[in-house]
Amino acid sequence: MTTPESPALPRLNEPAPDFTAPTTHGPKSLKDYGGRWLVLFSHPADFTPVCTTEFMAFANAHDRFQALNCDLLGLSIDSNFSHIAWMRTIEEKFGVKVPFPVIADLSMTVANAYGMIHQGASDTSAVRCTFFIDPEGIMRAMVYYPLSNGRSIDEFLRLLEALQTSDTHGVATPEGWKPGDKVIVPPPATAADAAERMEAGYECTDWFFCKKDLP
Repeated sequence: MTTPESPALPRLNEPAPDFTAPTTHGPKSLKDYGGRWLVLFSHPADFTPVCTTEFMAFANAHDRFQALNCDLLGLSIDSNFSHIAWMRTIEEKFGVKVPFPVIADLSMTVANAYGMIHQGASDTSAVRCTFFIDPEGIMRAMVYYPLSNGRSIDEFLRLLEALQTSDTHGVATPEGWKPGDKVIVPPPATAADAAERMEAGYECTDWFFCKKDLP
C-alpha cells in the first residue's frame, strides 16, 4: 500500500515513469529510447562483488540485447565519479568494458519513481530491480531480486525474446520457452471456437491447451 509520502509504483501494461537523469554517457531520458526496447536495471552499490558479476554479465551480453532492438541502462544511488571509477576497475581487473550508460541517482528520484527502494531491505540502496519497457514506453515486465543474490542475464534475454514473440505472433509462451520451441495458442473464447480448435491442426491436449510451431 502506498502512502501520501510514497509514489505509486509502476504497473504492467501502463506507461513507464518518465525520467531525465545524469549518466556516465551524459543526460538520458526515457524518450531517448523511443522505438526500442529498454532494460532498466538497478544495483545496490558500486564496488560490490555481486553487482560486479552482474555488470560483467550484462556487458558480455550487450551485443545480444542490441540484436533484439534493446538497449541497457543501469542505475544506482552513487555518483557519476563512482560509476566511472568502478567501470574503469572492471575493465582493468576483469578485462570487461561496460558499453552501456549508468544513471547516477544521488537524489533517488528515479529509484523512488520505479519503486527500487524497499525499506525492508535497505533505506539507502536500490534492490536488484529489472524493468522491461517496450518501444512505446509501456512497462511490460518487472523482476525484483534481493540484495544478496545475483540475477540471471540469460533469463532476461529469454524473457525479452518471449515478449517479442508474443507481440509479433499473438501467442503465449510456456514455462522455460526458448526460440524454436512450440508456443501456446490463446484459449478459445466461445463454445464454437472450442469445438473448432480441436480440428484446427494444433497440438491439443484438451480444448483449452493447444500448442503450435511458429513459421
